[in-house]
Amino acid sequence: MALKLHFTRSGEGPPVVLLHGLFGAGGNLGALARDLQDSFTVYSVDLPNHGRSGWLADADLSRLAHCLLAWMDGQSLDSAHFVGHSLGGKVAMQLALEHPPRVASLVVADIAPVAYPAHHDSVFAALDAVAAGHCTSRASAAALMSEYIEEEGVIQFLLMSLQRSQQGTYQWRFNLAGIKADYAVVRAAPWSGQDYGGAVLFVKGGDSDYIREEHRQAILTLFPAAAVKVMPGCGHWLHAQQPRLFNSIVARFLSAQES
Repeated sequence: MALKLHFTRSGEGPPVVLLHGLFGAGGNLGALARDLQDSFTVYSVDLPNHGRSGWLADADLSRLAHCLLAWMDGQSLDSAHFVGHSLGGKVAMQLALEHPPRVASLVVADIAPVAYPAHHDSVFAALDAVAAGHCTSRASAAALMSEYIEEEGVIQFLLMSLQRSQQGTYQWRFNLAGIKADYAVVRAAPWSGQDYGGAVLFVKGGDSDYIREEHRQAILTLFPAAAVKVMPGCGHWLHAQQPRLFNSIVARFLSAQES
C-alpha cells in the first residue's frame, strides 16, 4: 500500500506541485499557492515524515521521490510542474532525474544537486529539548529552543510544526526520530545516471550560500537546460523573506512553459 501523503488542492488549470523544505509542511508555500491558483491547479504536499503525511523508514531521496510518484498515480497526474524549496527541491530533482516524463518543468528554490555537510546540529538539539521538555505552552517551547537557536525566524518556523497532545503537552508533528535517522541520506546529491532535459529554474537567495559558483557544473551536468535567478537581499527562506518577488519569478517561469 502506498504511503498516504497529505495535501491541499486549489485553483484550476495545469497542475503544479509545491514541495516544502526540511522540518516544514505544505502550508509553508501558501502564499505562492494563492498567487498561482488563478492560472494553475496547485497541490501543496506534505513530504513523508512531515506535516500530516505518513511516516517512512529509510527515507532517502529516491524513496521520497517514489512516494511522490505513487501519489501522482493516485491523483491521475501524468505529469506536473514542480516547485521545491530546499529538501523539497532535492526530492523534485530526484523525481525529474528518475522519471523525466512525469515532470513538466521544475523550479528549485535555494538548493543545488550536491551533497551538503551536516549543519543542523543546533536545530536538532532544540527539537530534542522540546520533545523531552513536556512543554505546556508554545512560549515555553520557544524559550527552550532559544537556548540553542539564535535566529528568531527559525524558531517561529519550527513552532509551526508543534502540536498539542491529548495530555496537554506539546510535541512535534513531524517524525523527528525518522528525520534524524535519515539526515545523512537526504543531504546526499540527487542522481539517477541520466540527466533531465526539461526546463529548470534555480532561484538563489542572494545572501544564501546554498547555491555557489562551484555548483554550476553539477547543475548543468544533471539539468543542461537550467537557468539560475538570484534574488538579492534575502537568504535561504527567500519565499518567506520576499514573497512577492519570489512568487512573480515562479509565476512567470511557469506561464512561459505553458505558452
